[in-house]
Parts: sequence; structure tokens; C-alpha cells
Amino acid sequence: MNRRSFISNVLAAGSLAAIPRSAWSVVNDGRKPKVGLIGCGWFGNVNMDSMAKVAQLDIVSLCDPNERNLAATQESVKMRQGRAPATFSDYRKMLASIEHDIVIVGTPDHWHALPAIAAMQAGADVFLEKPISVDVMEGEAILAAARKYDRVVQVNLQRRNDPIFDEVREQYLDTEKLGRIGLVECFFYGGGNGNVVSPVKVPSHLDYDLWAGPAPKVPYVPQIESRGWRMFQEYGNGTIGDMGVHIFDLVRSVMRLGWPGSVSSTGGRFVYKNATSNISDTQNAVFHYPDLDVSWEHRHWGLSPIPQRHWTDQWGARIIGEKGTLNLTTMSYAFQERGSRSLQGRHLLSRSNDLENVDFSRFDAAVGANQDRHCLDFLQARETRTRPTSDIEEGHISSACCILGNVALELGRTIAYDPRTRSVTGDARATEHLSRRYRENWIHPDPSAV
Repeated sequence: MNRRSFISNVLAAGSLAAIPRSAWSVVNDGRKPKVGLIGCGWFGNVNMDSMAKVAQLDIVSLCDPNERNLAATQESVKMRQGRAPATFSDYRKMLASIEHDIVIVGTPDHWHALPAIAAMQAGADVFLEKPISVDVMEGEAILAAARKYDRVVQVNLQRRNDPIFDEVREQYLDTEKLGRIGLVECFFYGGGNGNVVSPVKVPSHLDYDLWAGPAPKVPYVPQIESRGWRMFQEYGNGTIGDMGVHIFDLVRSVMRLGWPGSVSSTGGRFVYKNATSNISDTQNAVFHYPDLDVSWEHRHWGLSPIPQRHWTDQWGARIIGEKGTLNLTTMSYAFQERGSRSLQGRHLLSRSNDLENVDFSRFDAAVGANQDRHCLDFLQARETRTRPTSDIEEGHISSACCILGNVALELGRTIAYDPRTRSVTGDARATEHLSRRYRENWIHPDPSAV
């Protein structure tokens, strides 16, 4: 049984109680991996907690420039494993002080590349949040480091380890049910707002200069301390980089797509012009493949064209073929044959294992089971020294394409990225946009010199 089949079988029920004792020995090999966490906010803790559910870990270090988050995570780990890990505000001191088998990078996007590369150089395998970078060259550098140092890197694009999408591929995309596919429409409706938030004094528990690191320091607002940093293009890539990367990666996975030939995009701040947030509230991007366009649309304002049961209904893709349309969300698939009104498919939250009787109160459990499955895949890939399901190269392609969508939007023209030359074909100015300028005292990673 291969690793993917093993993981699907032991976690298919969505319950960790289903993991046999043999799974623990497979991922541990008689010794607890030494784990460090960089980024003690929301999803850094989610990733660490999920990994600790599926394997016995020795969490030896935590790092965050936010003293409040650092203290809360340290106390949580101490209660779980009976011993408090060491704490650091600077990842460089953490990596220099302690040897790690695994480093989890759960920081805001602008802090993904430098810690991930440094962790690999220090000999650790890496579990890395998506999108893997804020610019394309950061992603190229992370990929180059993974290959140079022979490290296992799992990107947290967790739908690649959800068996429901194996069903999608096997039943619809590896068959003739859809016929020729000419268009895929990816979408997210909602999120964002037009709020105007006044800057305030930086709280004493946050080293804001270190938090910003290589990125510009925007006037501090309270939202930056939690998930609100996504409001700013300086620290991420807007909605396409946050929500779009998940769906675009899912489509790439089930359809086995690589790099597109070119990327174009339109949009901007059309409605929330005066908001504190500076990301686009409207965007349409198109990833052009031979005889296939994969589009992305997000809109923060107005009514959605999709009936609202749960916010996850507003986040998905339509794979449109000549014989029918396959609708995907992160929780479901539904196929409608051309000329028919009936739907075939399954929703993860259905109590009858179909598209009916959907119970959204089961959402957290389903998300947790999938995250656990994704972590187990990473841990087993470490043991076998093979590439995990969401290998760094796949994460780089999906992340970079979304970033290229923003570059195309900013420049107002179609661009064609060549990963072999790491440049935009025939467009020197667009090539310059593949790397963001770092703030003084920080050096942008070079993929040829990691």
C-alpha cells in the first residue's frame, strides 16, 4: 500500500481513533522528532496541534515577535507535553540555538521565505504555510533550497490530501463524463470590508519592527496583530493569494495542470476606495493553458450569485465541459450532465454521504480531520525521504501563479513567466516585479545562491 492510500484509509472516517498503532511507529521510527514553530498565531498553532495529534513530537522551541502569542502557545505546549519549549522572538537565534528535525513556518506571508530557507540550511524539514512566498523569486529560492539540501517540504494546501478530490479525479476527470473541458471558473465572494481604521500606538508586547522584517511598516492598526494583516498588500497577496491559491491548486491537482502559458488580470479597488485595506476588492485573473482558460474571480462587495447556506459555498470552482459541469467547493463536488437537472456528487458534511442532509455543524471536525491527514502525509514522507503530496514545487507553482495575477493586474497587461529562465518572457519591467524590494538590513534570497 502506498503512502497516499495508507493515509486515506486510516483517516477516511474523519476520526483519529481510526489510526492504527502501526501508524505511530511509521512516523516516529522510535524517536520523537524535535519540532520548532515559527509563528505562534492562528494557523501556526493549528498546524502544530494537528501534527501533535498524529505523532508523538518533542516541541523544543517557539518563535514569535509577539510576546502575548508566544506566552500563550508556550503554556499550551507545556500543558500537553509536561515541559515548556524554549522561546525566541527572532527565528535566527532559535535555529542557531537548537537542532530541529522539523520546523513549522506559520507566519504571515511576508515572513515565509527567509525562515523556511534558514531552517532547511540548518538541517530541518519544513511544514510551510501557503502561499509559500510574497513574490515569485522568494518561491524559486525556497524550491531551490529544498532540492539543494534534500529537505522534505510540505505546503499547507491540504485539499491535496482529501480523498473526496481523488473521487473527483477518478470519476470525472479521468473519464469522458465531462467531455472536452474548455473553461474552469474559480471564485470567492465575500471577505474584506470598507472599514476605515485609525492607526494606534504599537502595543508593548509586539516588536513591530521585527514583525515587519523585510516588508514595509504600514501605520499600525490593531488588526495587524491577528488575521488582519491580510488587509495589506505589503504582507501578502490579497484575496487571490489567500483564498485563490487554495482553489487554483485544487484545480491544478485534480486536472494535473502545471505552469500556464500566460497570465492576465483586471480589477482593483472599485468600491472600497477609502478603506484602510489596500488590497483589491474586485479581481478577475485568467491563467491561459492550451485550449483551456482557468479563471479566478473575487468580489468583496454586492450580492453573491450563489445561494448562501454557509460561507464555504461561496468559495470554489466550476469545471465546464461540453457534456456537463462539475462544481467544486472545499467541502463538496456536484456534477450536472448537460440537459439534465439532477446532480450527482457528495458533500463532506452530509450525514447521508451524498448532497443531501448537509450538517454544517460538522465543519470544524471535517477541517480538522483533513488537516491531520495532511500532517500525517508530511511525517511519513520524512520517514521515507520522498516528496509529500503537497510538495514545495506544487506549492510554488500555485503560489507564483496567483502572485503573477497581481503583477499582471498592476502592469495592466498579459505576462508569460518562464520558470526555466526565472523571467517574464520579453518583458524586463515585469521581470523586475518578480522580486519585492526588501527593507534595509534584510537581503532578498537568491535562488542561485541559497
